[in-house]
Amino acid sequence: MIGKLQGQNGIGTLREKTIHSVLKYYYAPDSSYHEIKIGPYVADICVDGEIFEVQTRNFNTMRNKLQYFLQEHDVTIIYPVAHHKWISWLDMETGELSPKRKSPKTGTQYQIIPELYKIKMFIHNPRLHFIISLIDVEETRYLNGWSYNKKRGSSRMDGIPVDIYDEVRIDSMADYLKFLPDSLPEQFTSKDFGKAAKIPQQRAGTLLNVLLETGVVEKIGKEGRSYLYQIKPPNAR
Repeated sequence: MIGKLQGQNGIGTLREKTIHSVLKYYYAPDSSYHEIKIGPYVADICVDGEIFEVQTRNFNTMRNKLQYFLQEHDVTIIYPVAHHKWISWLDMETGELSPKRKSPKTGTQYQIIPELYKIKMFIHNPRLHFIISLIDVEETRYLNGWSYNKKRGSSRMDGIPVDIYDEVRIDSMADYLKFLPDSLPEQFTSKDFGKAAKIPQQRAGTLLNVLLETGVVEKIGKEGRSYLYQIKPPNAR
């Protein structure tokens, strides 16, 4: 389905990039639900009073909007993550476009962590929900970087979603358990968490900060200079 949406004229009044536009049509095919004025703000999508916002980064810029919307509306933030990515390079001097090659990196649900931290003051609001949309993307980048091959530090021209691999939905505090790796020991540090989740320790620490806010985990002491955590029993949340 998502492939069919690429051909639609989904570029709205705010001049979105392709990923933002395509996801709007994927989650709300009827464009009459797009760009709805609610008070002083414009919602990406509003269907029967429920608001959906496609946000690729900078959740902190949404704080005022969330503060207003959450007073009377359920709000779902749709966060796209490039699960698999194929990259083509555009030579700005010759106009030549290279054949696409698959990136060795694989995007995961953990990429939302820094963004969740920016709005953790809203985490407890039962009206706030998230969809982490793991998408496969064909991306075109300009060969304008600072490295010898002009790839490092390059800028992105656009990304086109070609498929949705999976969705991770967060609708309640219990859903944050989805961030806990199966191989996590009973008691763990941020280093242990990072190793089990295959993410950097710093990002693991940020996630644990968010999970403390949700009540999914709790601090139980220290191991050396590191805090020690455990999953909070269900009857204590």
